Amino acid sequence: MTNRTNRPPTVHQPSVPEVLGSSRWEFSLNPHAHRPATVVAAALVPLALALALASGCATESRRGPHAHSTPSSAPPSSVSPSPAITAQTTSDLRDPAEAVSRGGLLRTTIVVERKKVPLAGRDVWALTYNGRYMPPTLRLRPGDHMEITFVNKLDNQTNLHVHGMHVSPAGNSDNVFLAIEPGKTYRYSYAFPDSLEPGTYWYHPHPHTLSAAQTAGGMSGIIVVDGLDQYMPASLRGITEHVIALKDFQLVGDRIKTQDLKMGAPTTRTVNGQLNPRIRIRPGETQLWRLANIGANIFYKVALPGTTFHVVARDGYPVNEVYAADALVIPAGARYDVLVQGPEAGVTELQTLPYNTGKAGNQFPRATLATVRSEGAPMRPAALPTAFAPVDDLAKEPVAGRRTIAFTENADGTLFYINGKQFDHNRVDFRARLNTVQEWTIRNDSDEVHSFHVHTNDFQVMSVNGKPQVNRGFQDTVDVPPRGNIVIRTRFLDYPGRTVLHCHILNHEDAGMMAVLQIDE
Repeated sequence: MTNRTNRPPTVHQPSVPEVLGSSRWEFSLNPHAHRPATVVAAALVPLALALALASGCATESRRGPHAHSTPSSAPPSSVSPSPAITAQTTSDLRDPAEAVSRGGLLRTTIVVERKKVPLAGRDVWALTYNGRYMPPTLRLRPGDHMEITFVNKLDNQTNLHVHGMHVSPAGNSDNVFLAIEPGKTYRYSYAFPDSLEPGTYWYHPHPHTLSAAQTAGGMSGIIVVDGLDQYMPASLRGITEHVIALKDFQLVGDRIKTQDLKMGAPTTRTVNGQLNPRIRIRPGETQLWRLANIGANIFYKVALPGTTFHVVARDGYPVNEVYAADALVIPAGARYDVLVQGPEAGVTELQTLPYNTGKAGNQFPRATLATVRSEGAPMRPAALPTAFAPVDDLAKEPVAGRRTIAFTENADGTLFYINGKQFDHNRVDFRARLNTVQEWTIRNDSDEVHSFHVHTNDFQVMSVNGKPQVNRGFQDTVDVPPRGNIVIRTRFLDYPGRTVLHCHILNHEDAGMMAVLQIDE
C-alpha cells in the first residue's frame, strides 16, 4: 500500500465518453459458495448487447429537489408493507456472479430496469441491474480502469455511484450530479489510482430525492478491490471467501415498496438476495467474509453466537491491527471484511441483533440472516494475524481548516438539514484545497443516530463525544450518536471537483441532509 502522506498528487481528468469496443467475457462454471479468492469472471450481460449500444446521453440536473416524476408502476404510498418473510434454510449461499478486470481493464454493461425476479420464494417486481436483484460483483485491482456502458430503462432518471472509492468525482467518473434520463445510455469511465485500498466497496444510484427509492427497490451491488492477500500470512492466502451482501426489501403485494418508505416498517432481510441461505464451513477452517450493508436505510448488528469476527478491513481500508468483535453494527453503506473460523460441528444462526437508533429513531428487531453449518473433517485453526497493513495517521498533520457540520431535523422527522440548510446542488456549502488536511466536527442535534458519509476521500475518526479514538485505519461512513458529536480529519488527494457529504440513511439524504463540497486545486 502506498503511504498517502508522502505521495505526490496525480490528477485524472476524464476523457470524453467513447463508444465501447468489443470485449471477451468468461462465465463462471461454479457460481456457488466455496471458492478461493481468485475467481473466474462471469459476464454482466451478453456481448451482443454491449456492441448494440452506440449512443450516450447525460445531463447535469437542473431540476428542483422534487421535480422527479413518480414511477407509474409504483404502489400507492399509503399501503403498508407485508410482514417480514422468514423461512428455514433450504439452499447454500450463492456468491454473486462476477465481472473481473483483465489486463488492467474492467469493461462491462449495466442495464437498469424494472423487472419481475424470483425473490424469497416468489416472483416480485424489483428495480434491477441486468435483470437481477443481486447483480454481479465488479472485481478489479488498484490502478485498473473501469468502463461501464450504463443503460437506463426506468421511467425516471438515475445515475451510478461507486461508494467509498477514491476516484475523480468529475466528468464521466464518479459524478453524482449527472442525470441519466429514461431511455438513454451513458459511458462511465473510471481511472483508479495505484493507491486504491484493497477491500469491499459497492455501487448504487445517487439521484437526489430518488436514491432511497431506487436503492430500496433493489439497485445495489458489490465491488471488490483485490489485494488483501498481501497482508495475510502465507497460510491464509487464497482462503475461501464469501460476499455477505445485506439487502432488505419491504413487500406490497407482488412488488417491492419504493415510495413513502418507513425505516421501522416490516422488512425482509436477505443475504446475496437469498432468504436464510446455508453457509458451509469446516470446524476450524478460516474464511474471509465480506459483510456489506448495501440497503437504503436500516441498520444491522451482525453476530454469529459463539464465534468472533476478526476485522481485517473496514469500508475498503485495511486495518493496521486486526481486532476482534463479537458483534458489528453496520449502518447503511458500511462494510467490514472479517476472518471467521469454523466453530465445532453443528448449526449456528448468523443473526442481526436488536438495535435501537435513539428515542426519536427506530428499534430494529432480531432476525436470522443465514444458517452456518460447520461440518466435515476438522481443520487445525490457523494462527490469525495481529499486525496487518500500514495506515496513515493525520493526528500530527497540520490542519488547514476546521469546519462544523450540524445534522438537524424538523419535529416530525420529515425534513433534514445540514447547518440549517437543505440540499441545493447549485450551492457550494464547504470548500477544501488539494493536498491539505481539514478537521471537521460533525454534530448530531437530534434524538436519533445519523450516519455521516463523504465521497472521494475517506477520513480518520479522531474522537467520539470527546473520547479519543484508536486509529486502526480510515473509513467512509460513521455513525454520529444522538445529541453527540464526532471529530474527523481528512486529506484531499488527487482529485479536484465538486462532490458531496451526507447522511447515508438515504431517506434522510433525499429529504435534504446532503451538502456540496468543492475541492479546489
